[in-house]
Amino acid sequence: MTPPTAERTLLVTVTGHDRPGVTAALFDALDGHVLDVEQVVVAGLLTQVTLLGLQADDDPDAIESQVRGAAAELRLQVTITRGTAEVVDRRAARHLVTVLAEPMCPHAVAGLSRRVADAGGNIDRVRRTASYPVTALALEVSGADPTSLRKGLAAEAARREVDVAVQPSDLHLHGQRLIVMDVDSTLIQDEVIELIARHAGCEAQVAEVTAEAMRGELDFAESLRRRTALLAGLPAETLDAVREEVRFTPGARTLVRTLRRLGHRVALVSGGFEEVVQPLAEELSVNFVRANRLEVADGRLTGRLAGPIVDRRGKEVALRGFAAELGIPMRRTVAIGDGANDLDMLAAAGLGIAFNAKPIVRAEADASVNVPYLDTVLYLLGFSREDVEAADAESAG
Repeated sequence: MTPPTAERTLLVTVTGHDRPGVTAALFDALDGHVLDVEQVVVAGLLTQVTLLGLQADDDPDAIESQVRGAAAELRLQVTITRGTAEVVDRRAARHLVTVLAEPMCPHAVAGLSRRVADAGGNIDRVRRTASYPVTALALEVSGADPTSLRKGLAAEAARREVDVAVQPSDLHLHGQRLIVMDVDSTLIQDEVIELIARHAGCEAQVAEVTAEAMRGELDFAESLRRRTALLAGLPAETLDAVREEVRFTPGARTLVRTLRRLGHRVALVSGGFEEVVQPLAEELSVNFVRANRLEVADGRLTGRLAGPIVDRRGKEVALRGFAAELGIPMRRTVAIGDGANDLDMLAAAGLGIAFNAKPIVRAEADASVNVPYLDTVLYLLGFSREDVEAADAESAG
């Protein structure tokens, strides 16, 4: 069969009130070869666009007459354009651009759309994937230069105060992913060492050293040793009380539960302490954990660490190790964190997401989330609110 050219195409656009049987009746009236089709229903109003490729012996007049007759019977509006539609090469580079905002401002969408055009891209499709707890839009983009697209959208997102992620469009459709999360101020709202320090009466001193480390002003390993030393003499059972005080970030349970139900793997990596992180992982049914360990002697903390320190480099090593163990390629890994010691992990992952992060981290990450709901990460990964609800319903059933 000879491939259709732009001169042998019909672009059929149909709009009107939707009801059962409309799509079947419209396709019954079409003749030729369907090259492309999109259909969407918004507030009960249908828009269907179909690109037909015609062969030499096809009669455009007859096909157009059939379509117009079917549309009239269905009380739909129809527009037919001959020979001017471009036959799109679906092998062209395609990306999924996800936009999060609350509320979603049309001017922000306009600005982001201009950046797509500046990168040589075309927006093929726009759909809303969530309206709660934020509004999420998924833009399917073709033909854009990936580097220009990411840089342009990142700059525009910062200007418009929205969150944007860019990823190859096939990543959210096929295969298992590995999602690796930081714990303190990411999975949970707290800094665990500060909770422990409160019991030891040295919270202010520990908090100041923590802030220096998170801003990248102090080597993490050295800062951890300095903070841990302040805890010397504290009864080890204090850690039981600290575990009870930890607060999950809003949406954390939903994020982990949904990822697991959709077949993805989740891991926790932390510069905090395994004595607190491991019980959190067990509560969420997370199987992979990497964290520091506190040394205990005679039932009290010694102020020292047991084993190698999980620092900035250690988090990246953990990410790569988990991926290798699971047989998941690095391009299908996702890292989520908020501090400077997460930077290597975010850079190594296929998609690095800064969650309510420090400025230095937001500037380096592939994507940034600046709302307090951790489950909004699902939308950046290409999932919809319906996917979340369906996963919950399937589990309940």
